[in-house]
Amino acid sequence: MTNTLHRFGTAKSFSDDIIVFALPALGKCGQDEALPVLRRFLEIALEYGPVNIGDARNGGALRSTRYKNIFSHWFRRNKPDFQQVLKTLTKATTMSVVFDNLPAAQAFVQRMKDEDLGISVNISTSIENAQACCRSAGLVRHSLSYSLGFEGIGDNVPNKHAIMLSTMCGHGMIAHSFAKKMIDFVKEGRRSPEEASASLQRFCSCGIFNTTRAKRIFEDARVGGKDEFVKRARCCGNDCPDCPFKPGGRQYVAQSAA
Repeated sequence: MTNTLHRFGTAKSFSDDIIVFALPALGKCGQDEALPVLRRFLEIALEYGPVNIGDARNGGALRSTRYKNIFSHWFRRNKPDFQQVLKTLTKATTMSVVFDNLPAAQAFVQRMKDEDLGISVNISTSIENAQACCRSAGLVRHSLSYSLGFEGIGDNVPNKHAIMLSTMCGHGMIAHSFAKKMIDFVKEGRRSPEEASASLQRFCSCGIFNTTRAKRIFEDARVGGKDEFVKRARCCGNDCPDCPFKPGGRQYVAQSAA
């Protein structure tokens, strides 16, 4: 079971959200010397272009800081620092890697199978994406954990975009009100989707925040689209399984008819 399962959204909204994480054994028979293996897990992941990596103790590739001044909101560095994650590893814990496209995730899972690091590797995404990763690596799915969602909250809840953003931190460190504030800033033109996504990512303490998905959610909230794919003007280029712009997709057919 993983708290990444509680990310709110429809199955389509996870087309560009694939999390692969590694866990060492705990308890009396725990893997005390697992840190070098977990470090290797993250180093290999960097070869496949993840949007975020992190460990559950120290955070992800973009972190908050206690040192700031009045100009930090305008000149803050918003580029993820993957090497910082590797440098600050202190103890064996859950390590996570976030991909925004299926081919990269499939290649990484295949690499993990070939490396055979001896640790538990899990995939958290839509069932379709997880099955695609297993099939491409020639793996038989070991088990499946499925989140039944939030009782009383439907897909058309008024603040669904804020819920989708705040639940991208499995430890609840992104406040719902903060996500709503960033949505308002984007709508008012005070922040770009990229800047707003970076602001939220800093508060995720486990490194599983997906900035690519967050930027799409911000843009969907800005244009007021109910369906996260209908309001797009073109394909995002991430080879999404349900992409409406592929040949045969509803947007492709509509554009061809026009």
